[in-house]
Amino acid sequence: MRMYEHTIVARQDTSESQLIQIKDKYLNLIEKNNGKVVKSENWGLINLSYIIKKNKKGNYLHFKIEGNEKMVFELEKSAKLDKNLLRYLTVKVKKFDLDTNYFGPSNDNKKEL
Repeated sequence: MRMYEHTIVARQDTSESQLIQIKDKYLNLIEKNNGKVVKSENWGLINLSYIIKKNKKGNYLHFKIEGNEKMVFELEKSAKLDKNLLRYLTVKVKKFDLDTNYFGPSNDNKKEL
C-alpha cells in the first residue's frame, strides 16, 4: 500500500457538527475503498493566503492514509463535488511524520521576557 497525506479545506462558516460529518464521510470513503487511516487531525480555522469563494478563512482537516490509486481517485472525485469544501490536496509520501504537531501549541516558540 502507498502512503498519502490528504488535506481538505472546508468553508469558514462550517459548524462543528458539519465538520464532524465531513470528517466521517471521508473516513468512511477511505475504509470503503480498502484504505487505512493512520491519523486524522483537525487543524482548525486558519487564514487563507487569498480569498477563495468569498472566504478569508478555512477549516482544515488532514488525513494520513494508506491505500491505492483507486481510493485516491474516489477521495478527489468526492471532494470535487462537495459544496462545503473550498480546496483539497493529496500528496504521496514516503514516510509519515506522526510525532510533529504543526498547528498545536508549541513550547519552543515561547520566550522569557
